[in-house]
Amino acid sequence: MASTSNSIFLLLLSFFLLSLFQVSFSSSSDNEDHLLQVVKGPNRRLMTFVDCGGLCAIRCGKHSRPNVCTRACGTCCKRCSCVPPGTHGNRELCGSCYTDMLTHGNKPKCP
Repeated sequence: MASTSNSIFLLLLSFFLLSLFQVSFSSSSDNEDHLLQVVKGPNRRLMTFVDCGGLCAIRCGKHSRPNVCTRACGTCCKRCSCVPPGTHGNRELCGSCYTDMLTHGNKPKCP
């Protein structure tokens, strides 16, 4: 009788541990989604993370003045959370934030 109750107890314990492991495993994949989102300030909504350095390096790779281009691109990327694809053009894909930003000389700031 004692061995039967011990085996039932061990069986229930193993089912409990198995279900606990499955719940923790499935919730860990859900927790990784927030790693790509960053909160900027207490009253702002979540913004998706953009690798400005990497994307601007690609964008300005063939520019005649890559350091100036990368600096301007980084500023635009931080403000607009977007870098257009390719090395030239496609600025409209990032919206009015990217296309309407001007320098002090009223020239387009974002490459």
